[in-house]
Amino acid sequence: MQAALKKKSAFSALWGAAIDVLLPPRCLATGEIVDAPGMISPAFWAQLQFVEAPFCKACGIPFSFDIANDSLCAACMDREPVFDSARSAVIYNEASRKMILSFKYGDRLHAVHTFAPWMLRAGREMIGQADFIVPVPLHHRRLRERRFNQSALLAQEIAKKSGKPHAYIPDALRRTRHTVPQQGLNFKERGKNVQGAFAVNEKYSLKNKTILLIDDVFTSGATLNECARVMKAAKAECVSVLTIARVTKEEF
Repeated sequence: MQAALKKKSAFSALWGAAIDVLLPPRCLATGEIVDAPGMISPAFWAQLQFVEAPFCKACGIPFSFDIANDSLCAACMDREPVFDSARSAVIYNEASRKMILSFKYGDRLHAVHTFAPWMLRAGREMIGQADFIVPVPLHHRRLRERRFNQSALLAQEIAKKSGKPHAYIPDALRRTRHTVPQQGLNFKERGKNVQGAFAVNEKYSLKNKTILLIDDVFTSGATLNECARVMKAAKAECVSVLTIARVTKEEF
């Protein structure tokens, strides 16, 4: 048995090396050849803005000035989020936008190998505490059009890379109705658009559970708030949010 496993491992390594020669890994953004899958070319890396402290303890938006780490931003003081906390890996700028759109609409599914390590770093504590890792669901109409749910791919990879594959629950939330795209809507309109659009799958009990909700971009937070609302109505104890990118006020 051990000899067979060693033979299989050697074959896999040889096959992987052959693939790297024929199809070398390339930067998701520029197409340049890089050393390993998921890597970004050095020139493009400089264009990314990673979220660093200090940031709002609730929504995770970074502050442009020094302030205590447990501070709230003005928006969260004015309107407390339904979710307990949110963190994002990078700021949504032209560089990260290009990468995320290529992932969502360009069938660049291997982008999960780029984004997941960033999200693992940004949400390390949240991931460690999570009982369930849950993606924001797509309506079945949109899923047919796109053929995959990018949030589900991210959630699955994060669960796998963090050593918690059992925590990945892809269907814990259901999208109960189709909604128009949020782009171009203000905060109030976004909230109304997604109101009642989600439900908890009754085959799962969320009671007293700590949930990590995964999505690609945090824009206004309306969708994430609505998902958190229905999960807390199902008695979830805590709902945290982790996304690739965070839109700032200047960009929203």
